[in-house]
Amino acid sequence: MEFKGSANRIRKCASELMSIGDDLMDDSESWEFVGKDLQLKSTLLYCDFDKVISGASKDLKSSLTELANRLFWAIEELDLAVKVQSIQQAQNRFSDLALVLEEVIETELMPPLVASSDATDDDSTDDD
Repeated sequence: MEFKGSANRIRKCASELMSIGDDLMDDSESWEFVGKDLQLKSTLLYCDFDKVISGASKDLKSSLTELANRLFWAIEELDLAVKVQSIQQAQNRFSDLALVLEEVIETELMPPLVASSDATDDDSTDDD
């Protein structure tokens, strides 16, 4: 279950990062806000991706690792643009990041669970 929580936090964090594009303005407060938000979210994503990848099957491990690598590269590129305070570069880097974030949100981070006892209990009550 711990992996399910991590997978949900990854999706939530990715969704929250999608809104960072609206915060990209050319003033010192927004640069600082975006930079700190990126650092916080990337740390959370790193911890959760580590848990999910560690608990994934061999089939999923390599694709999840590749997805995580692309995500963290895109975050790092945006972070560099934020540090130099280039609005044009930040918007371009955010566009690249948004594509990866959409993929993260849509990706099945955990394999489907095999029929659990809860599912069988629910099925048996339908017959009554």
